[in-house]
Amino acid sequence: MSELIAQLVGVGHHYEEGPEIFKGVTLSIEKGTFHFLTGPSGSGKSSFLKILYLGLKPTWGNVKLFGKDTYKMPSHYLPLLRQKIGVVFQEFKLLDHLRVVDNVSLPLRVRGIETKRSLKHARELLDWVGLGDCLEAYPTTLSGGQKQRVAIARAVITRPQLLLADEPTGNVDDDMAMKLLYLFEELNKMGTAIIIATHNQRILEKFSYPQLFIKEGMINKEEPVLNLPKKKAVS
Repeated sequence: MSELIAQLVGVGHHYEEGPEIFKGVTLSIEKGTFHFLTGPSGSGKSSFLKILYLGLKPTWGNVKLFGKDTYKMPSHYLPLLRQKIGVVFQEFKLLDHLRVVDNVSLPLRVRGIETKRSLKHARELLDWVGLGDCLEAYPTTLSGGQKQRVAIARAVITRPQLLLADEPTGNVDDDMAMKLLYLFEELNKMGTAIIIATHNQRILEKFSYPQLFIKEGMINKEEPVLNLPKKKAVS
């Protein structure tokens, strides 16, 4: 039996007096899997990711991460659990007072990795995402697309067990979007479970991974439709 990274059991959620976003969702995410998170605008994709990285507590139901029951877990343990998760936020959440290279290396330094080694890994990743000339820059001087790539480099530098990305290609051109997806693929090959929320139809067609489709408060797993070449008719 495959190891489970995350389990949602009967999860429901609504904001204050608003309508239900989720209605008793039960779902399992296995180790090393790759899913796209899709659905209409406003269907709850960002809320689903927030629930998974413990940034949002569901109104009811239970969430287990890495075999741990988060409902019963003491609050002081939650940050340790979050260290196993990499997150790419739509808002980037970069630290403006730190250089780009320091923003990216920070997760390693928090884990006790020496500064020299941390900065080396950060430089390598920034070079991969096309920002090798922005190491000394500060986030306030970057474009939206550049900030997005810095945020992605920071999220993947620790090789997390679970990576959650909310529209990670929304601020970059198609060529860079493909390059970033290849980066996610390489991380996935090393064992990281990945969930990417996206509206980009080109990406969904290019990369044939299962989808978690959100509609009317429920989440369904949908296998990709492979566009196989048609066989020639035998004359």
